[in-house]
Amino acid sequence: MNLILLFEKDFINGTHEVRIDDRRLKHMLYVHRVQVGDKLKVGLLNGKMGSGNVIYKSKSELMMKVRLTEDPPPPIPVTLLLALPRPKMLKRILFAISSMGVKKLYLFNSYRVEKSFWQAPILDPGKMEKYLTPGLEQAKDTVLPQVELRKQFKPFFEDEVPEIMKNSLPLIADPGAEDACPYDMNQQVTLAMGPEGGFIPYETDKIIATGFKPVHLGKRILRVENAVVAGLSRLF
Repeated sequence: MNLILLFEKDFINGTHEVRIDDRRLKHMLYVHRVQVGDKLKVGLLNGKMGSGNVIYKSKSELMMKVRLTEDPPPPIPVTLLLALPRPKMLKRILFAISSMGVKKLYLFNSYRVEKSFWQAPILDPGKMEKYLTPGLEQAKDTVLPQVELRKQFKPFFEDEVPEIMKNSLPLIADPGAEDACPYDMNQQVTLAMGPEGGFIPYETDKIIATGFKPVHLGKRILRVENAVVAGLSRLF
């Protein structure tokens, strides 16, 4: 935890003092080993960053006086379109994209996405936040990624994606593509990635017809969670 992420509920009576008594407290006590007078890096969820001066601590609570004056780091210029992965994999992907600076993620349906995945508890916004916020704490960021769910493939790519990809470079990760994924981009990118087993030919053709350019990430076939990180790392 490289940043103590604060929430509005932490603030005491509209002051600049905060009270923490949850999982963050344990980390601060047993990992950071904080003492009264210590200064820590803090940030308000979807707000400014700054420093927190520890003014009181016990085994059950910790209080800090905070000063928030810094802007969070800029996001990477990408919108990620990802076929819904299995729940365990999605947990790891949410942490990864949050720590890497992705701010817009669309999870959509695909032929090889199991129907049961859409019933997973993690798709509840509150549950997803549980896996997104540690990524912010890791990367010293405060802006929570926005996650949208789209349960129908064809309407999503026909009706919404043309607007989503506007003014960006649209790419689809395809192991069979002739061209390699570009790297060190300095423009907005819309990146589409398939499920385990990949897109079926109809889906690939549909996405390409929408305007996406197929690119590969190398000769090796990666698991979805690794492909997401590899693709973002290469692009930015």
